Amino acid sequence: MTHVLIIGASRGIGLELVRQYLGGGAAVTATARDDAALERLRTLGATALRLDVVDAASASGLAWQVDGARFDVAVINAGVNGTRTTGLQPPDEAEFDHVMRTNVLGPMRMLAQIAEALAPSARVAVLSSRMGSISLRAAPNSWLYRASKAAVNSVLKDASLALAGQAVCVAFHPGWVRTDMGGANADIDVTESVAGIRRTIAGLSEADNGGYFNYDGQALTW
Repeated sequence: MTHVLIIGASRGIGLELVRQYLGGGAAVTATARDDAALERLRTLGATALRLDVVDAASASGLAWQVDGARFDVAVINAGVNGTRTTGLQPPDEAEFDHVMRTNVLGPMRMLAQIAEALAPSARVAVLSSRMGSISLRAAPNSWLYRASKAAVNSVLKDASLALAGQAVCVAFHPGWVRTDMGGANADIDVTESVAGIRRTIAGLSEADNGGYFNYDGQALTW
């Protein structure tokens, strides 16, 4: 049986990943921060773990909670958007810290915590965004979010080097998805996004290690 870890499964893409992997017959371990979300995950049939990637004590406790696990797939999904800006409007320090700690420091912590709990030839995915691409961007909107996703792309690339031979590590743009974060006017629904991510993960090979992909498997440039 495939064993899957979803970090950040309270709602949206993370919760749909749990639903679809469970529906496909996988055993799923999933994390959330609050009691209601944890209970929702248990009701679906997942093993639910309390985790806040921004809190150092909480993050440092993940490794012992998954000690002995051998995850075939791990998806680091936790993230925040921050204030939507249209130009060179600098964030205040509190918002900068919140977005960068969640979107960058969080995955850095999680990758270190789960490294020993990966099965041989595991697939590790970090949910990034096309907005993190330097070469593909054509507008400066939400530049703090863009900066955080460009940074997490760098984190993923380093993880792919550190875990080479142990896991295939990739970054994903999930599409512009109709979730609380993406909004009602987004292009695709969450079921389409997650189905594409799952198909792409299933089809990854060693040659894809360190890659950057659209949810439908299209390779993206950094």
